[in-house]
Order: sequence, then structure tokens, then C-alpha cells
Amino acid sequence: MTFINLLQRAGCLLLLTGAILQANGQKPVKVILDTDIGPDYDDVGAMAVLHSLADKGEAEILATISCNHHYLTGPTLQLFNTYFKRPGIAVGVPKFMALSMGASQKWPQELMTKYPHRNKANDEFPDAVKVYRELLAKAADTSITVIAVGFLTNLSDLLHSPADKISPLTGKELVEKKVKHLVSMAGRFPSGREFNVYKDTVSAAYAIQNWPTPVYFSGWEIGNEVHTGLNLSQNKKISRSPVKDVYARCIPMAPIDSSGRMSWDQTAVLAGVRGAANYFNTVRGRFVLLDNGKNVWENDPAGKHYYYTFKMSPAGLSDIIEELMTR
Repeated sequence: MTFINLLQRAGCLLLLTGAILQANGQKPVKVILDTDIGPDYDDVGAMAVLHSLADKGEAEILATISCNHHYLTGPTLQLFNTYFKRPGIAVGVPKFMALSMGASQKWPQELMTKYPHRNKANDEFPDAVKVYRELLAKAADTSITVIAVGFLTNLSDLLHSPADKISPLTGKELVEKKVKHLVSMAGRFPSGREFNVYKDTVSAAYAIQNWPTPVYFSGWEIGNEVHTGLNLSQNKKISRSPVKDVYARCIPMAPIDSSGRMSWDQTAVLAGVRGAANYFNTVRGRFVLLDNGKNVWENDPAGKHYYYTFKMSPAGLSDIIEELMTR
């Protein structure tokens, strides 16, 4: 069988999967992914999981947006979208005040030399808030799932955004009208201090307190127990993959990753697309952020905030995520 035949067969399988989902009344979840794509490499795993779910017909990726000002985050997102054969996915980057953090292992720089992408730096991409406003303005009501696996900078900026030529609605009004819910890898539960929150505490506080639709938190303690990427990094059947390249480069650099990297971001993507029911229980209440970047939790039966606890074992989740990352 030729390579072209294999591609054609793969395409038919993807179409068949999508047709089966639609026949069962399941429409793809419309997703905007907001990621810091750089300080850690679980974001790479999250991109792989999201595209794999899109291949299965379970997700429609509307945009991949960086909350990180580092000059390579936009090109990195574009590179992965291109690799997964979705080069037209919108990419946005922060244009104003935002953290700028690169990867200590320099994996983005390595990928730039090996895989195709059109743009070379963030200044060639549109503003993140503009991308959000354009997509939300034309979306059906309560049709969008936002999955945030980085700083909440863009979400705060979106909520602050005024009415403009794109929409007569403010950012908060657009979110309330168009977003079903937010799934965020943020916080540590029932209390603790977590990177995505404390690195930009001001934005996190505003976004979480003012987000008008339900917010689901996949906390630090969830992803910390779910290790993935080791089997992928050692899979000799995969010869050219930026996902494998990143994990193969980074896992040996840290003894703590000897059994695979923690999967903070992948758990949020999995729950954001498939829902929590098969994987997690939820606790309802209110996320309270203290001035020092630590969060605490208040149980509230009427609260709009939820955090996940394990229903499926961490090992079971690892297997599911690893399989999606390896597709």
C-alpha cells in the first residue's frame, strides 16, 4: 500500500468517525485553546491531545491563542497546527502587558529549524483579544468552550475589552452570551499555590472573579499524578513528530520526569472536550484568590466554580492521554 493510499484511508476513517458522532447526535465541541506554550512542555501534549480529539470528530479547534509574550509562542502554535494538517486555525498573541517566558530546554528553537511554519515571530500575529472578540461575535450562543492552560492574562483582557467595530457587546457580555463554560488548568485544591495563577495574580483574580459562565478547574494535584510522554518518546515507529521530539529531548533532562512528564494541561483538554463525567468528580463552590497568589476554596451549592477530583485512576488517565498524544 502506497503512502498516498494510507493517507486516503486515514482521511476516510476520520470522516467515518465524524459521521458516527453526528449520527449519535454528538456535535464536535467548539474549542478556543489559550496556552502559555513554552515554560513547560505539557502544553505540547495538550496540543497533541486536542488535535487528536479533532481528528476523531470530537472537537473543532477555532483558535490556538498564546497568553505568553515570548516571541516564539505564535510560531510554535502555528507549527503544531500545520503539522496536524490544520494550518488555517487562527493564532493570537498578547500585544500589551503579558509575561514573557521561554523554555529552558530550548525545544521551540529546535522545532523552528525542523518543521514548517509561515511566521517567524509574534509580531506577525494578531492580538489575542481581537481574535477572541471576532470568534465570539460570530459564534452561536453558548456554543464555545474556552480551555485555558496558562496564565489568565488574555481572559482578563477580554473581559475588560469595550464594545468596538467587531461587536457592540463588551468582552464580558460576549463571554456571557457565547461561552458555555471555561475549563482552566489553574489553582491547587482545596488550597495551595499554583504557577499559572501566581505568575499573573492580578489577571487571574480578575478573570476568575468576573467570568460570567461556569468555570471548571483541573488543579495542580490532578495533572501532577498523571504522567505521560515516556512511551511516546521511545516509540520507534514514529520517525518525524514535533511532539515526540519535544518529549524525547526534555524527559532525560529532569530525573523527576523519568516515568513521564506531569500532564497538567492534557487533563484540562480531555475534560474540556469530553466532559468530566467519565474521568472526574466535581466539587462545587467558589475559588478565592489571596494576595500572595495562593488560592483557597469555599463550598457553595450555588457557586459557578468547580474543581475536579479523581474518579478514574491516574494510571487510567495516563493511558488514555498517552494514546491520544501518540495518534
